[in-house]
Amino acid sequence: MMTIQKIDPQNIDLQLQNIEPILIDKCNWPKEFPYAPHVECRLAHTGRNLIIRFDVEEKYTAARVDRDNGEVWTDSCVETFIALDQAGYYNFETTCIGKMLLAFRKERNVDVVPASQQIIDTVKRTPSMPVATFEERVGDNRWSLKIEIPASALFKHKLEAWDGVKARMNLYKCGDNLSHPHFLSWNPIDVPAPDFHRPEFFREVVFE
Repeated sequence: MMTIQKIDPQNIDLQLQNIEPILIDKCNWPKEFPYAPHVECRLAHTGRNLIIRFDVEEKYTAARVDRDNGEVWTDSCVETFIALDQAGYYNFETTCIGKMLLAFRKERNVDVVPASQQIIDTVKRTPSMPVATFEERVGDNRWSLKIEIPASALFKHKLEAWDGVKARMNLYKCGDNLSHPHFLSWNPIDVPAPDFHRPEFFREVVFE
């Protein structure tokens, strides 16, 4: 089980720098998809918000999706899946320019409840890149994304704060429609083909 540290709502970026990053480095399907960019993630919470910062170094980057709840996984995308209980899980999927897909679901295509735009708008996204769409860029691409998820964004639960919450999570990096598709995870996934919607491989976490 991993403990997610509580930090002060002031000077969040400075405090995040003092948190040890975790690596999203499990290349679960190396034969078919060997490409593996370098991805670090820092996690903390303020009580009200879960703070997630992704730092990515990759050769292939694209941001074609221009709206929330679009096919964000086809772009350069980082993802946070979190389950509070056995009823289902939330998938927060966000592109390098901050476009987000959010839903609650039992399985990939079972009992799927998309979040409204009003709920998605409560999730603050701060990308290092300009928010305009672009076609694939090849080179030494480095970008970061900070996401602030209020407890209330877990809209199928009556969660008021993150303090003391026990949950299960996995974190991912993908880019399905890039010239070099990749499917990386924090906790390993033991299935034959890429599939992030596997809560049996989530890792237990507890919030300070």
